[in-house]
Amino acid sequence: LAGLALPAAPLLARRQALGVRAAARMALATQALAGLPDPLMFGPFAIDESQVFLASTLSMGVVNLKPIVPGHVLIVPKRVTARLKDLSAEEVSDLFLAAQRTAAALEKHYAAEAMTVSVQDGAAAGQTVPHVHVHVLPRRSGDFTPNDAVYDELDAAGQRMASDLNLDAERRPRTREEMAAEALELRALFAAG
Repeated sequence: LAGLALPAAPLLARRQALGVRAAARMALATQALAGLPDPLMFGPFAIDESQVFLASTLSMGVVNLKPIVPGHVLIVPKRVTARLKDLSAEEVSDLFLAAQRTAAALEKHYAAEAMTVSVQDGAAAGQTVPHVHVHVLPRRSGDFTPNDAVYDELDAAGQRMASDLNLDAERRPRTREEMAAEALELRALFAAG
């Protein structure tokens, strides 16, 4: 799985190739992030606004520190809440509408064949950060063998995070700059509506 991490250089090259029109869309997308909570938190961890690619009324999309496939992102409610059962009906609806919108955009952007959308709700289910979050992962045939091994990898990544904030050696943590570059690229996907 080490080869699945999305390197920064191709992101930079893609952004440069996007041109002026896409740069204008990115600027509009950045403006659309108004209404983010202050401080911006993912469970107990402060995150930088530059890592946010989508903001809805009650939810936000953030890039992943250590994605297990290119395009692996998280959709989280703006209110820090540990469990899905503790969200209001409006928060649940907004969270999953944001996940649906993100999945559709990422499937096209990454030329994926399918998407994995997953929630680990509670420590016994593998949740390591006490903040509800939906994993959204672009998928291709054969990227995990067997196909459901993606869930084992999500669980293993969570267990590594719980035991060591440096996670595992195979998937190095991305820099703030790499994460900000991906978030900026993904914001453009949502600028048009």
